[in-house]
Amino acid sequence: MGRVKTEDLKPIANESGIEIEPIYTSAEVAKSGGVSEGETPGAFPFTRGIHKHMYRKRPFTMRQYAGFGTPRETNQRFHYLIGQGQTGLNVAFDLPTQVGLDSDADFAQGEVGRVGMAVDTLKDFEIAFDGIDLEKITVSLTINGAAATLMAMYFALAEKRGYDLRKLRGTAQNDILKEFVGRGTWVFPVEPSMRLVGDTITYCAEHVPLYSPVSVCGYHIRESGAGPVQEMAYAFCIAKAYIDLVLERGIEIDEFASRLSFNFDIHGNLFEQVSKFRAGRRLWARIIKDTYHAQNPKSMWLRMIAGGGGGGLTIEQPENNIVRGAYYALISALSGTQTMALCSFDEAYTIPSEKAARLSLRTMQILIEEMGLCDTVDPLGGSYYVETLTNQIEEKIRAVMDEVDRQGGIVKAIAEGHIQNTVSRQAYQRLRRIESGEVRKVGVNCYQVEEDEPGIQFHPFKEEECRAQISALQQVRADRDNDRVGSLLKQVLDDAKSGRNVMPSIMEAVKAYATVGEITDSLVEAFGRYREPIRF
Repeated sequence: MGRVKTEDLKPIANESGIEIEPIYTSAEVAKSGGVSEGETPGAFPFTRGIHKHMYRKRPFTMRQYAGFGTPRETNQRFHYLIGQGQTGLNVAFDLPTQVGLDSDADFAQGEVGRVGMAVDTLKDFEIAFDGIDLEKITVSLTINGAAATLMAMYFALAEKRGYDLRKLRGTAQNDILKEFVGRGTWVFPVEPSMRLVGDTITYCAEHVPLYSPVSVCGYHIRESGAGPVQEMAYAFCIAKAYIDLVLERGIEIDEFASRLSFNFDIHGNLFEQVSKFRAGRRLWARIIKDTYHAQNPKSMWLRMIAGGGGGGLTIEQPENNIVRGAYYALISALSGTQTMALCSFDEAYTIPSEKAARLSLRTMQILIEEMGLCDTVDPLGGSYYVETLTNQIEEKIRAVMDEVDRQGGIVKAIAEGHIQNTVSRQAYQRLRRIESGEVRKVGVNCYQVEEDEPGIQFHPFKEEECRAQISALQQVRADRDNDRVGSLLKQVLDDAKSGRNVMPSIMEAVKAYATVGEITDSLVEAFGRYREPIRF
């Protein structure tokens, strides 16, 4: 047979808009920018990983999203997952908690404990983390609009147990800018929301230096409709906005940059995803070194959690999601993540069942124990294809960041709704391409079969759990010193109005068992509530 001519092949472009060649050689690598000879993992610009020996020395942390119902139920799930070999916790909160409402608030009806754990006071944290060693199991709090309050509760819990806050590790998501784009659990307008992020970063730099006060979430922007390049670019623009805010307060870059972390998404083309992370790691290192003149190499690390995105899962033929999840985990490991948070196959339907969560955990463990993913660093490094894509994607990320700068910066672009417009329009366009069959999705628009009802174990809303949570909240209010709580809430309000860092006064308020809703109301009195811009 004769050689197939390139013009006889169907053109293919990945989601980043890069046309894929049928064959890659050293010529394509050179044309895209080449490979830095002698570049090693653990050395600037960290393309191949932020640690010299990566997983050969220490496997990625396995952390799954968990939390539902009451703190007591969540505590039971935490212990189950830890008993199965999970090495970190990623805490889910219910919607009332996420938007700063108490469980007995009118707007909380029907949502208490539904999509995560209900938290009203420090008492709930004491129950949820009972029997869990906060030094051995690192905890990530998936909270944004009410992050300052929930972080204060976690710190207060640690103090009460006798932990040294200067040695406490963990992470708060606390990325409010992406909430205006991707999830919507905002509370306050953009500017005071930014101020609260600045308060938490500054407080941690001074009092909890090993804690990661922000996990910048390209993940949710990607899940909302952004492409892989935009995911990285918008996340970097947001991270820069937080950095600039803290630098204005007189904190040096090397005093806090090493504790910033990132949360990224995985679904789609394997090689594009791996190259996205290699490109992002290199670009972030260059930004921190060249733009902010950091001296400490750790400040330049792109520390990340990366797991399968729920947006890649399907309702149709849900067992296929087990296979998708395995590939997402493979991509995450090949990408050099520090923490893997793998979605469960039933997440297109419901809160993961114990069986589904265990399958995801076993998938990660199989990669470590059986598949050789921890044997060597950056095993795809040197691939003509991957090195070319890495260069091309880095160039595209830079281009999107430049575009955001031309719009006046990420804060202005989000406040005026430009980023939201772009992302939501793309989400609609992608859905239409799936519906038309232009984008193929197995089980959805190709290889379809007549299906019975899927064998999914649904997580029901339990009214009795809601009543129990409200009863517990009312008991805390009856037992605490309400005069002291009132005085401390006034201090939160005064600090918010005066411009002082609110974290110290919130810490004192949560220690006195002030509620999430009460603290939020004090901040709302000072800051007001956010109203979405009208977009067309």
